[in-house]
Amino acid sequence: MKFSHEWIEKNPWLLIALVTLVVSVGGAVEIVPLFFQKSTTEPVAGLKPYSPLRLAGRDIYTREGCYNCHSQMIRPFRAETERYGHYSVAGEFVYDRPFQWGSKRTGPDLARVGGRYNDEWHRIHLDRPRDLVPESNMPGYPWLGKTKLVPNEIVPRMRALQRLGVPYTDEEIKAAPAELEGKTEQDALVAYLQGLGTLIKARR
Repeated sequence: MKFSHEWIEKNPWLLIALVTLVVSVGGAVEIVPLFFQKSTTEPVAGLKPYSPLRLAGRDIYTREGCYNCHSQMIRPFRAETERYGHYSVAGEFVYDRPFQWGSKRTGPDLARVGGRYNDEWHRIHLDRPRDLVPESNMPGYPWLGKTKLVPNEIVPRMRALQRLGVPYTDEEIKAAPAELEGKTEQDALVAYLQGLGTLIKARR
């Protein structure tokens, strides 16, 4: 039997097997080396695991679905670096589980929003977005400022991340609830946002 494209295309199971093989080999060649590159597996200079307050804020960011409208990944294109700052690098996200990169931008990218506005701006923006940005279609989140954090809930989260390789010490985990005493969900979310992208400032 003559081997040809037509013969492969007329045998769906063979076609599926060959496509799977090609994708698997290609994926392995492209992806596996990244596991061994320092630039993708080691943190950038100065990067530390999230503090308990920022970690709680990140959980709230995820819970409220902020990632559905805001990405956290600046691509290395001039149009993006001119607007948002230095492009994102893998070493900034080694402690993120899961990543919040995203791709949809109903709202602006937040990868380098840390320090761009003061805390009060963020509080007003979370409560009443259109007071600051009249054309915004972002909903308000007024309940965040009225809802207290439950301090002890942070401990199992930090333990889980510790098991995944985030370098939290037992002492840090034990002391974490005290940092959340009296704090609101809004406090946590603002703290999380204010720490985003502050380690790399230069524009490219």
